[in-house]
Order: sequence, then structure tokens, then C-alpha cells
Amino acid sequence: MAGAGPVSQDWEPVVFRKKAPNAAAKKDEKAVNAARRSGAEIETVKKATAGTNKAASSSTSLNTRKLDEETENLAHERVPTELKKAIMQARTDKKLTQSQLAQLINEKPQIIQEYESGKAIPNQQIISKLERVLGAKLRGKK
Repeated sequence: MAGAGPVSQDWEPVVFRKKAPNAAAKKDEKAVNAARRSGAEIETVKKATAGTNKAASSSTSLNTRKLDEETENLAHERVPTELKKAIMQARTDKKLTQSQLAQLINEKPQIIQEYESGKAIPNQQIISKLERVLGAKLRGKK
């Protein structure tokens, strides 16, 4: 940057300010009051949910009605009983603890515990790791 000439910097502080809250509302209020004093006809409309965070009540009742009418039972697929038993059987045949099996497939012991208790959501990658380490077919027809 040699020979580019003197570079001056502006060190004046820059101040950012938010707009004063309700500045527009105060102006409107002043204008309405002035018009009232002068005797002019004023039409004001009060909105039902103005300034609140509530939606119109009719739409919420429709949503709750839809939810009430909903009969489909939505739940995640869980580990089937046959798979739970197959994992437990194969693990005990190899004389492995849940922790040792988890270490062999590079997963947390909690995952093995969830699979054996039937709480886990089946993951094909984990099941294939279990099949490889345990040397047993866990998926499909036997």
C-alpha cells in the first residue's frame, strides 16, 4: 500500500436507536383528540383482537374440532417382539453383556437396552451391525 497517499479515518461515534414505541399511535391519538375538540365527526373502530397475540376464536375451534374428530392413532414403529427376543438370545449365546455388544457395534449401551426392551425405533443400519456381530439373521423370515 506504499505510495497510495494518506488515508484518513473517521472516528466519530455512530449511534443506532430504535424507534420510540407507539410513536405512530400517539400521533393518531393526538389527531383524534384535536378532531374531537374541533367538533368534527370521528369514526373509530375497535378491533376485537387488536394488540394481542390471539388468533380469531373461530379458527381455533375448527382446529380443535378436527383434532377431536381425528381417530387415526399415530405412533412410531417400535421393535417387534420377535426381534427383541432374537437379539437377546443371540447376545446371551455369545455370552456378551449389553455394554460389550454395544461396544462391538460402536453404539451406546443404551441403544442395545432400548432394542431389547422394545422401546427403540428400528434402524436398519443398527440391525445389520447386530446381525454381523452376533452372526445371526435378525430380519426377514427365518
